[in-house]
Amino acid sequence: MNGLLLNAKKYGFALKMIYMTDQGVITERLITVKDFNDKYIRAYCHFRKTFRTFKRSNILSIGPIKKRKIG
Repeated sequence: MNGLLLNAKKYGFALKMIYMTDQGVITERLITVKDFNDKYIRAYCHFRKTFRTFKRSNILSIGPIKKRKIG
């Protein structure tokens, strides 16, 4: 996961993340990584339209956005 986060931060591409809150609510987020460490990711959340801090232990899935071919 560190390599993915490092590249996303370096090149500024967005990631799709499945995240579970501390209350057990599962959400799908589109984020742009600004900083991260072993416990947290600081990112712009396109869903909430603000910067958020996410616990890495609560991330169920994270990856690049797949581009669809149209036509």
